[in-house]
Amino acid sequence: MFKVYVLYSQKFNKIYIGYTSNLEKRLLSHNKLAHKGYTVKFRPWTLVFFEEFPTKQLAMKREKQLKSAKGRRFIWEKIKASGLISAGWRT
Repeated sequence: MFKVYVLYSQKFNKIYIGYTSNLEKRLLSHNKLAHKGYTVKFRPWTLVFFEEFPTKQLAMKREKQLKSAKGRRFIWEKIKASGLISAGWRT
């Protein structure tokens, strides 16, 4: 199984969208283990959304959809509904 996931950095008001076959290990990498890359600069990250897919190809297709303008609007609405956005932030 593959998971498409969305991380949110409340401290920096940033999102990250990706896919993986091992979500627990990937989250650990984003928050602690990695030493370079986009996500290192905006720690800590909170998992705000994920979906499971039986194949890598389907996961990659969904990841691409979520990275579109329509997909990003969907994600920001989920984050707003969760109450994670700090007062004063604009999306």
